[in-house]
Order: sequence, then C-alpha cells, then structure tokens
Amino acid sequence: MPADLAVIGLGPYGLPLAQAAVASGISTLGYRTGPEAGSLSPAELRRMLSGGFRTAAGPAELGRVRTAVICAPTPAGPDGGLDLSQVEAAARTLSTHLRPHTTVILESPVPPGTTEEFLRPLLEEGSGLRAGRDFHLAYSPTRVDPGNRDFTPATTPKVIGGLTPACTESAATFYSRLTDKVVRARGPREAETVQLLETNYRHVNIALVNEMAVLCHDLGVDLWDVIRCAETKPFGFQAFRPGPGVGGHAVARDLTSAGRSLRMVELARQVNDQMPRYVVQRAAALLNEHGKSARGARILLLGVTYKPDLADQQGTPAHELAVRLMELGASVSYHDPHIPSWSVLDRPVPRADSLYEAAADADLTILLQQHRTYDLQGLSVKAQLLLDTRGATPTGAAHRL
Repeated sequence: MPADLAVIGLGPYGLPLAQAAVASGISTLGYRTGPEAGSLSPAELRRMLSGGFRTAAGPAELGRVRTAVICAPTPAGPDGGLDLSQVEAAARTLSTHLRPHTTVILESPVPPGTTEEFLRPLLEEGSGLRAGRDFHLAYSPTRVDPGNRDFTPATTPKVIGGLTPACTESAATFYSRLTDKVVRARGPREAETVQLLETNYRHVNIALVNEMAVLCHDLGVDLWDVIRCAETKPFGFQAFRPGPGVGGHAVARDLTSAGRSLRMVELARQVNDQMPRYVVQRAAALLNEHGKSARGARILLLGVTYKPDLADQQGTPAHELAVRLMELGASVSYHDPHIPSWSVLDRPVPRADSLYEAAADADLTILLQQHRTYDLQGLSVKAQLLLDTRGATPTGAAHRL
C-alpha cells in the first residue's frame, strides 16, 4: 500500500520524524540505511504501529511515496570530517525508484553544499530525472532534542531551503503538516549552514563553561553559584553548564571539507575532548587527599549515557573516562537504570545491582549523568566520596566539578 512519506534512515534523526509524522496522521514508511537505529519504548512502538507506520519490505516501495526524507547518520570519519557513506547509499537506493513530482528532503547533518554538489548528482544520475524540474529537492536541518518534553517536533520551527522556490514551497507544504511554524531559508546552502551554526553554538558555549569550571576550581570559586547568579541577567546571556565531556549525535565540526576552517570550533572541540581526562585527574586527586591511590581503588560510575533519562550512549564521555580509570589500575563498576550491560575495551564492566550498597562500598563514586531516578541527597549520605560532574547534588553534599 503506498505511503505519503518515506523516512530513509531510522536512527536518531529519522525515528523522531517518523513518530511526528504518524502522530500527524501521515501514512509513513520506514527504510533502514544501516544497522544503527534509534530507541523506542514498547509503548511508543505500539502507538506508531497502530497509527499505520510500517517498515519497507524492499527499496521498490520508495517509488510509491510523495515525499522522501533522507535521515541517514553522518558520523565523524577517521579524518575528522563527516562520513557521508550512508547518505550516498540512501541516495543511490532512492534514485533507482524515484518518480517525477516526488519531494526529496535531506535532514542528515552535512557540510554546506552537500545537497547541491553531492546529493543532487546521485539522484539525477540514478533516476534520469532533473532536480528542480522533474522532482523537488530541499534541505532541512534536523532539530531533535531527545527526551525534551517542552520542545516537540510540533512546537519546534522547521527551517527549509529548496533548490528552487518551488522546491522550497513543496517542502514547506509537507512540514506544515508537522509543525506550527516553517521558516524559509534562501536556499539549501543557507539551510545546511543553519545546522552548522546551531551545533557549533552549543559546543563552543559548553567549551567556555568547561574552561570556567577548571579555572574556578583552581581559584576556589563556586562555578555553580556563578552560573546561578549570571543566568538572572535578562539579556545577552544564556546559561550552559559544564560536564565530563560532550556526547550526542551532533558532533562539533568545522568547514575543512569546503577548504575553510572555524578556529573557534576546533578550539572548543579540544577543550571538550579534554574533560574526561580532567575528571580522572580530579578523581585521582580526591582519592589522594583521602589517603588512597587510584590504583586498586573501587570506583563507581553513575549514569553512563550521554543524556539524562535516555538509553542513548552515542558519544558518551563515560567510555573514555572508564578507560582512563582502568589504565590507572582502578576497579571500575557502574550503575545506570537505562543500561543493563556495558562493555569497555571489549570487557564487561560490572553492574551494581544495589545502588546504595555499591556507593557505600566504593572508594569513590562519580556522578556522570543525573537520571531522575537517582536520589542524590541519599547518595551523598551513603557514598564514601562523591564527585559530582553535573552540579546536581545539594551544595556541600559532594565535591563538584
């Protein structure tokens, strides 16, 4: 049975789009581009299936949709740039089944120019059709904040940049069924660069506050109190908070693939990449202050996902942190209500069954992620030594980053 929409790529970008489309009454077909897939709760999966969502039995079904949105992952490649291989595979698969008048939209994070210079030739070569004349082509930056209940796809404005004005309007017609507001960019390059600016804005500001965390610790200043006071300023300031590193699917990136570079972004990446090492240094110093060595110390990591209350571990700093602790000779265990098993360096990390007992037994407990289920006041009482990298514990209840 034909569907109105095909979501190509059911990872962290595609699944939220598919969910929003089904909730809006759009018949939606899902097509996987690789092994990566997002996570759905059983209840969410049941709602999608009851709303008419189904996965494609084969690529031929992509030729029977009005709109195809490519949401293939673009992870960081070995050279530091973005790996577009899954976008390429999706485009080649779609192109052989592409029909006239179809609207094709790219949502994967990509360098500016990708829609016109990379995606367009693939689609035209495989289909024999011409973008802007025989089918519509546009780019829309993904704006997904997993677990955020305040900003859903319906309440988050959607930016669209089409190859031609007609392409933009066709994409706008589709997205207007999903969201309350559609913002038209001048073209696909502008829309692609919106994604670049939004992602790097987050990483640069996190890097600033991470550097402030190191500085404030050296000065004996309570950074968390500084942030609390600073965010009362009603203009010119947005509060960001430090942490053990930056995770997630939207990696900081520059424009090196286009012969340009953003020095601020590269510097921010270096700062943020140093945070797991800094946390380990702080952990070792705390142990030393209490007459213990990192070698042989029992260290409990709390929350090993990249974001609170989610099972997603993409880019989580917990992995590097665990590796560095193990290299120091520490005995590492973990607790996370969303992660039933966890391996580091191809070795399973022991999982604590009883949180309070494990915290009481550990020489040092490190809070990496503040899941809602954690009673931080209770943990601060039970733990022998607690390092809070999120500023989530009550003042004076733990050593803060």
